[in-house]
Amino acid sequence: MRIGRSIVVFLSISGAVCLVYGQEKAGGAANGSFKLESLPRELEIHLALSAAPPHLRTGANVYLLDPAKGYVLERKGTNGFTCYVERTDYTRENYRNDFIVPECQDPEGTRTIVPVEFEIERLRLEGKLGPSDLKQEIDRRFKSGTYHSPVRPGIVYMLSPIARLYGGPGSKETFLMNMPHYMFFAPNLKPEDVGAAPPMGPYPYFINPGPMAYIILNVGETKKAQINRESQDLFKEACAHRTDLCSDMATASQ
Repeated sequence: MRIGRSIVVFLSISGAVCLVYGQEKAGGAANGSFKLESLPRELEIHLALSAAPPHLRTGANVYLLDPAKGYVLERKGTNGFTCYVERTDYTRENYRNDFIVPECQDPEGTRTIVPVEFEIERLRLEGKLGPSDLKQEIDRRFKSGTYHSPVRPGIVYMLSPIARLYGGPGSKETFLMNMPHYMFFAPNLKPEDVGAAPPMGPYPYFINPGPMAYIILNVGETKKAQINRESQDLFKEACAHRTDLCSDMATASQ
């Protein structure tokens, strides 16, 4: 489904490239609602696997989001990693249809974080909890011991050059970002515990204080250019589906 748009402004945020769109239908008609527009099967698989480095893709579990019931297993993997496209950030207390974030969790994240993120989507799609109530419920489950944070160091790969993310701490708006990065588990730490730098910059920074906190490190410019060169087919495929996933900066940045 292609969505009409006019480009409003091009932003560069400390190495993270963003495109901001004025859209006739920003992210689809379901913004602010429980509903989610599904992605085409092949595109969702490609986005999910683009989060992982090439050597992990063949052996990773792949899950796709069924808007009627939540995540379903598309391919059983062998290496313990789990790749999927996240559609709801519960910490923002905000439901959007245009939050589209490929990620690939390591075995520890698969054991602890993946069940939480899959349940977040299921609860949203069930339609009984609004965004604030959903956050309260997830927080309650962590405090009660229903959910558990990772117990060992680990990594979430987010190497896709295509992601619609919130525009920084506290933001309720999403932006298309070409920002391949690594996330390292840091549950219940604070930014000062690790000397975190400001968000979106070239140095390690911190997001989501609490049981699902992470230290983030963006890839370097050389690696980012390589990812862009290797992702030309993905850029075209994503843009053919919806224009809020169109990225013109890939070729220009090389």
